[in-house]
Amino acid sequence: MKRLLAVWCGVALALAPAVVPAQQTKQAQAKKAPAKKAPAKKRQRVARPRIERLACRLGTEDQHARIAVELHNGRVNRFAYYSKWKPRTCSMEVERGDAYSTWEDNGRTIVVTLNEDTGAFLIDHQRNRFHFIFREIDRMRYCGMEGKVSGSLTIFRGRSQCLLEGVMERGEDSMQDASESEPVQPGAGDGG
Repeated sequence: MKRLLAVWCGVALALAPAVVPAQQTKQAQAKKAPAKKAPAKKRQRVARPRIERLACRLGTEDQHARIAVELHNGRVNRFAYYSKWKPRTCSMEVERGDAYSTWEDNGRTIVVTLNEDTGAFLIDHQRNRFHFIFREIDRMRYCGMEGKVSGSLTIFRGRSQCLLEGVMERGEDSMQDASESEPVQPGAGDGG
């Protein structure tokens, strides 16, 4: 029995080095072989919008109105209005998705409602012009003066002058007497 046990041990010892390297070889090959990559997820490309910027100004250095409009794929995405009645200024900036307005597209017309009942804009757009109608915009909120801003402003592609109607008119309760300066007239711009 001792002899049989010695033979078995000898056989086991003789076979052991042959089995271990074979297992180690398979493990080494597994480590060296590159792991199969998981299938790549199809990435959906988000098309970047075609951005166009328009700007116009009308008036003199001391009394003027201007607007800058950013279009995404031909649609108004943001606009900023600025006017100056020396020494007063008025500034409004409105953008789709901001916390201060809601936008509703109705074909060629966009309705922008300002939060907290501070007014609204109607934007009518055609191929080469964008007509902004100011509807009872709270002058105190944006200009620091009593009253409302109403009227319209039209910006044209390829023109540096705007067309204004009523936006720069002063109310009875404005801080400055209307007789002190001439109102801004269409076509009276300095072209800048």
